[in-house]
Amino acid sequence: MKTRQLFRHPALWAALVLSGLTVLWLMLGAPVGLITQIAIYTLYGMGVNLLVGYTGLVPFGASVFFGCASYALAFFVLGRVATDVVALVLAVLFSLALALVLGALILRRKGLYFSLLTLACSQIAFEVAFKWTAVTGGENGLQGVQRPSFVSDLGFHLFTVASVVVGIALLWRIAHSPFGRALQAVRDNEQRARSLGYNVYLLRLGSFLLMAGFVGYAGALLTLLLQGVYANNLSWQHAGDALLMTVLGGVHHFLGPLWGAITFIIMENRLSAITENWWLIFAPILILFALLSPEGIQGLVQRVLRRERWTLTRNTIPPRPAVIAPYTSAAQAMDPDRPILETKKLSKRFGSLVTAHDIDFEVRPFVLHSIIGPNGAGKTTFYNMLTGVLPPSGGKVFFEGRDITRLPMHARARLGISRSFQILSVFPNLSVFENVRIAVQAQKIGARGLLNDAHGIDAINARSWSLLDAVGLADKAAAPCADLPHGAKRLLEIAVTLAIESKLLLLDEPLAGLAEADRIIVADLIRRLAKNHAVLLIEHDIDRVLAISDRISVLHQGRIIADGKPTEVANNPEVISAYLGAAKSADQVAPAIERQAGAATEALLEARGIAVGYGGSTVLSGVSLEVRKGEAVALLGRNGVGKTTALRALTGSLPLDAGTVSFAGTQLAKLRPFEINRLGISLVPEGRRLFPNLTVVENLQLAARPGGMNLEEIFQLFPRLRTRQAAKAENLSGGERQMVAIARALMVPSKLILLDEPFEGLAPAVVNEVMDALVKLRGQVAMVIVEHHAETVLPIVDRAYVLVNGQVAFAGDAATLEKDHALQARLLGVVHGENQNPPAHAAVV
Repeated sequence: MKTRQLFRHPALWAALVLSGLTVLWLMLGAPVGLITQIAIYTLYGMGVNLLVGYTGLVPFGASVFFGCASYALAFFVLGRVATDVVALVLAVLFSLALALVLGALILRRKGLYFSLLTLACSQIAFEVAFKWTAVTGGENGLQGVQRPSFVSDLGFHLFTVASVVVGIALLWRIAHSPFGRALQAVRDNEQRARSLGYNVYLLRLGSFLLMAGFVGYAGALLTLLLQGVYANNLSWQHAGDALLMTVLGGVHHFLGPLWGAITFIIMENRLSAITENWWLIFAPILILFALLSPEGIQGLVQRVLRRERWTLTRNTIPPRPAVIAPYTSAAQAMDPDRPILETKKLSKRFGSLVTAHDIDFEVRPFVLHSIIGPNGAGKTTFYNMLTGVLPPSGGKVFFEGRDITRLPMHARARLGISRSFQILSVFPNLSVFENVRIAVQAQKIGARGLLNDAHGIDAINARSWSLLDAVGLADKAAAPCADLPHGAKRLLEIAVTLAIESKLLLLDEPLAGLAEADRIIVADLIRRLAKNHAVLLIEHDIDRVLAISDRISVLHQGRIIADGKPTEVANNPEVISAYLGAAKSADQVAPAIERQAGAATEALLEARGIAVGYGGSTVLSGVSLEVRKGEAVALLGRNGVGKTTALRALTGSLPLDAGTVSFAGTQLAKLRPFEINRLGISLVPEGRRLFPNLTVVENLQLAARPGGMNLEEIFQLFPRLRTRQAAKAENLSGGERQMVAIARALMVPSKLILLDEPFEGLAPAVVNEVMDALVKLRGQVAMVIVEHHAETVLPIVDRAYVLVNGQVAFAGDAATLEKDHALQARLLGVVHGENQNPPAHAAVV
């Protein structure tokens, strides 16, 4: 180890701090046992932080191992089974065995349930220890535990400090091993870790066992320190002491438990000498830390020094090689004439809802095969069945001729099926290099190697550099992933997806939220990857899909309705109908309305140059629109272009990155959603979002405010609701739920109602009922109607906006767009080849 690395090693700093405290206490003539206790609780806290900081699990009752190992050592020594030193080893083994039994059970749950289960185990152990007087001594505990190997308190103190420092060094090594790095991947993104081939349950069980071993050793040391053991360490009052110390010192800092233990124990010692109610003084200090410095004592120091970062691991990466080997695909040996993936009669049902029905499908090597389809077609559900996220309700999935229908996600990943996700899925708290290295490691060695340095495995490092270079991120390898722009994160996600020796790449909307320049880069990379892999792509940018794909399948209402070359698919009548809606029959008559002249009324809502996105992505860019009093406006566009995002921006639930929004002369940028609602903007969300256990009337009354419609007016608008007013929302049909959702918005004194896909999933007769109600509302309240099918909504609105890739491509009279079927096809449908871009048109912006 280099001198500089040794100087920065946290075990050295822990040794220096504990030694310094020892010298200070000896100089003061104070008992050294207090510093021994600090050393013990430091190791206790670091064992707990192996779960909290590294694995993402919060054990409220890790004390079950601390207390039980304390009793175990006492039993071994008092029963003359072993000497004190041997008893230490046996106590650790006992703690490991206990953890294996408890972990196998409680790790089936996570989050709050895991935390409470650990606390329950600790409390059960306390009840046994406190009441089984014949064995445990009950309230008096077990006393007279001799430690012949350490006659003096100073001798035992030195042994304790030395062994704790060794334990700290061991924990630091584990944190940097392949196993420790895999734990951090699970902490950051469990689903992504599974998709790379990690068995998350076994990783958590391993960390649980390690935690129990270190905590059990600390508990056994405490018995030797006190030369006795008592039940109070198992009680709920003390179960969270180590967790409290860890949080106080800094849960995202390796030495945080050391600073927390020093502060907690010294303050307890000093304050308890002043008053029995010392917690009344200490608790406000904890509250201040929680509010002012969530990263604890070490985080506070870093903030003062302006060097804020997690210190759970060193912030270095392996050296970059002088020459980076070019990326080579493990999939090049595939037989191009044999399908790599097949599904037969694949189906998925959620109760009565069918999202996939008898899908027969195949993917061939070296082909860029895209799946497109309208909203709700079942595309992501299909991907989730292919990758093992969801079990199918029927049918089978074959990979390279092998039935993988029942294989879990991590097992499929090890076969060579890798995927990206619709929402960016990387490891945000790891470096760019570490994101890729973790993925390469998953396929090469998994989490094996508890004491090896993960950055010392040359083959894995070289492969990681090759992947980063292939996606153009080698120069940003040392950067924290969280600091990357959105486009670079997409490239990183593709590199992570490639890293597991992928044969089949399933890419779920890789272009989502990218600026045009980034779209070109990522699309070109996908096209190149298809030359050496099988690529299955879901993407909403239909124009680009048609331009780069070799084959396209169209999914609609859970069925494959078209499959073939881009030209064939673009001209398929069923595909045209799915995207633009079925052509109207001769006997269909649009509702009779009198369209409002746009300039005749005063502007109510004005949005100017708004830009908005999610997590660094850009969904809308430079969008401007306006709605006038009493006007009905359609907001159209293919799925994924940003229609719902626009509504969220207008209602304040998504903050603007740029631009302004004003309503009735009031700027909305700094207002919260409920304040915007009280100004008169109401949202009818996609999916209705009613309160299922409340009746129709109760749902409406919750929203009622003076100035809104009353129940009688609602029942006149929606007669069906009068007969269903006592029914619970969960028992309503889809159409009835939509009526209640619209009615709820009208119970508020609304000036503008935003309706997100109000006709989605409704039968034609119900669509007519809802449409008639909207026609009656024309002029009374302004409306913005988001709808996928233009032919449904254009006849009942005054003006229309069409979004294409997050920008306004059309703004004008609804009648103009309604009559121009060619323009509708270009903006909203599926058009191939040279006609894929909108033509010059007076209304196109």
